[in-house]
Amino acid sequence: MSTPSPAASRGLGRLWGRKDRNTHAEEAPEVSYNDDQKHEPEHLSNTSNDPDSNDPSVRKRREAPPLVRDLAPEERDRLERALVKKIDLRLLPMLIIMYLMNYLDRNNIAAARLAGLQEDLRLEDTQYLTCVSILFVGYILMQVPSNLFLNKIGKPAIYLPVCMIVWGVISAATAAANSFGGLVAIRFFLGFVEAAYFPGCLFFLSSWYTRKELGFRTAILYSGSLMSGAFSGLITAGITGNLDYKRGLRAWRWLFIIEGVITIAIAAAAFLVLPNFPRTTTWLTENERQLAVWRLDEDIGEDDWVGSEKQTFGQGMKLAFADVKMWVLMVLVFCFVASGTVTNLFPTIVQTLGYSNIISLLLTVPPYVLGVITTFCNSWHADRTGERYFHVTIPLYFAVIAFIIAAATTKTAPRYLSMMLMIPGVYTGYVVALAWISNTLPRPPAKRAAALAAINAVSNASSIYASVNCVTAFIAICAATVLRFILMHLNKKLDRGEIVEGAVAVGEAIPGEAAKKGFRFVL
Repeated sequence: MSTPSPAASRGLGRLWGRKDRNTHAEEAPEVSYNDDQKHEPEHLSNTSNDPDSNDPSVRKRREAPPLVRDLAPEERDRLERALVKKIDLRLLPMLIIMYLMNYLDRNNIAAARLAGLQEDLRLEDTQYLTCVSILFVGYILMQVPSNLFLNKIGKPAIYLPVCMIVWGVISAATAAANSFGGLVAIRFFLGFVEAAYFPGCLFFLSSWYTRKELGFRTAILYSGSLMSGAFSGLITAGITGNLDYKRGLRAWRWLFIIEGVITIAIAAAAFLVLPNFPRTTTWLTENERQLAVWRLDEDIGEDDWVGSEKQTFGQGMKLAFADVKMWVLMVLVFCFVASGTVTNLFPTIVQTLGYSNIISLLLTVPPYVLGVITTFCNSWHADRTGERYFHVTIPLYFAVIAFIIAAATTKTAPRYLSMMLMIPGVYTGYVVALAWISNTLPRPPAKRAAALAAINAVSNASSIYASVNCVTAFIAICAATVLRFILMHLNKKLDRGEIVEGAVAVGEAIPGEAAKKGFRFVL
């Protein structure tokens, strides 16, 4: 393989808009990451004059921008920690609140059932379950196109809040439903619009954080859904106890109105807070933007989002669907979500303990609170150790035990114990599995976007029908085991210096950790 000449290497530094300290004093035009950047930065190009440099099998060699290259390791660590903290404060609080409302607006129909919805609309049990399930039809249909479109435009700061406003309006409109047909139509379109958010957020996070940072941030994001389970019970209990028949409206109608209006207000605030991708954002300084882009490049060995013209829909789907790892991940996440469908009817399940509606709603809170705690601890440790498999599978064993207890006894204490274990057992490992997708299919970004959306879409198909939770939890353990063996095999090929699609072999990528140690799949 050809290597850049010293002169070419010095030229790489000048392309960052700074003078080469050791040679020429002339300054090349500055390269910046503008919103409408359409070309790959020249410092990421193969600058060798060797004829083989045009060979697509020859990987492009990269050099850090002078800002990063000239830093002492201690100074680099300090600046990067400050950058990550700044990114955390800008992204995570708003994303959590938005996802809390996303999940609340999607699943509040379960709480609304106890607040009189089924009675007022004269729904049979099968009709009610159809209204619950139909949301996921629209949800599944829209996820892949939405994620590819988001990757294409590179403007999540606009796209995600716009989608949120639309679903907030639709959610509030649920209060006007007066028939089975009307409720079905509203739920379908609610799922159609809400589909943009969660896979979009997973892709969004993977565009800002390195692989070792992603698991905990995914858990922080998903805590929004777990907190929504707790808040839903509390909010519905408060509305049922204080607003039922106020101004002639039943409590369940107030529930949808209040939560819909809150969703719209939060979306308006999100326009002012959310950034775009590292290359297309404006709230970072130029130096911070260069470091944000480079550290992701350094982590994987390949540049991320570089311009809309390179983010083709068809190519992203083709690359994702041709990778066997995506299909194994799809089975894994599908079985996770199938096991978690118990949450669609969780208030009703808790009501089988024999308590009143208000007490039943309050009893739904502790399992979700425990789930938030165990999810944070598990994902933090997964990122700390760089391990995925055991952090995915060990919680699933607790889920299997919980489902067995729930099916084997009718006594109140053991059944509530099983309910306490169900939520943490499923979702504690689920967020690590979501991070494992981006860890396993990191580049190119169009492939990652298509894979995240396709996996999330297919996995939610399990919400359309009832599933055997214990069996699907066990299948998820098997799928994780298969994936671990596949990744171990690929890592051994990398150890032997063989080229692996989607990986970076030793010495072929970039200076830094990826070049010294070589890319390895996270097990």
